Amino acid sequence: MSRAPIFTALAAAAVLAGCTPTLGPPPPGGPRPPAASSFRAEDFAWSTEAGRGGIAGHVVYRLGKARFSCAHATVILTPETPWTRRRMRVLYRSTEAAAEPADAVRARTPSAPAGDYSAFVRRTTCDAESRFSFSGLPDGAWYAITIAKPTSGEGAGIALMRRVVTQAGRVTPLAL
Repeated sequence: MSRAPIFTALAAAAVLAGCTPTLGPPPPGGPRPPAASSFRAEDFAWSTEAGRGGIAGHVVYRLGKARFSCAHATVILTPETPWTRRRMRVLYRSTEAAAEPADAVRARTPSAPAGDYSAFVRRTTCDAESRFSFSGLPDGAWYAITIAKPTSGEGAGIALMRRVVTQAGRVTPLAL
């Protein structure tokens, strides 16, 4: 095979590249990704797709001898994006898992990045045995969050958060 066509194509590309206008050198360090504190709806787009995955969750949290329950409480499932990772770090002081006093999380809310992500949040309710589930999820990383209260009825609520990954259309078990 002759190399002449390859060299001809490379030469033509070089000539055309010389005609391309430039606006000066790129900024130092190359292009910068959007700040994690910037809410971008397009970062959430993957989470709106239908999927075959699911989550089967159960609250098992204990504090000393006190058992906690999420019976009849809302559980939210938030897609992981750079913005939500930043928000979880501010609210829960972690991007993996947390059990924080609910009042402390609420107090940190004004410091968290602002943005209307409610259209991307999925919701369900814990049953009487503190179990919950989500279905029809695409593969990806999510944050499951709920408020659990002591089963004794005495004491403050605890905000539970855990990162969970759905993949290969399977149901992922989750213990909060």
